[in-house]
Amino acid sequence: RMSRHAQQLRDHDINPCVAETDASRKCMDDNNYNKDMCTDYFLKYKNCRKFWHNIMMQRKRNGVKPEMPSAEERKKMLESME
Repeated sequence: RMSRHAQQLRDHDINPCVAETDASRKCMDDNNYNKDMCTDYFLKYKNCRKFWHNIMMQRKRNGVKPEMPSAEERKKMLESME
């Protein structure tokens, strides 16, 4: 059974970067934990965290709740940027 923290990390409404986390982990598994092979995945994860952290800070400053948009709301935000 997963800990509460682990469950939150898997929750798409709480963690906007689940896909990037999974891709990084899979790359590490597939490449025998050679970090050099997975640099692109790590960068995507880092950019994802940075992007949503900035959105969260902006919402916090503006008094918007919840500070992290839901998975559905994030999807719409990303689609509107394409």
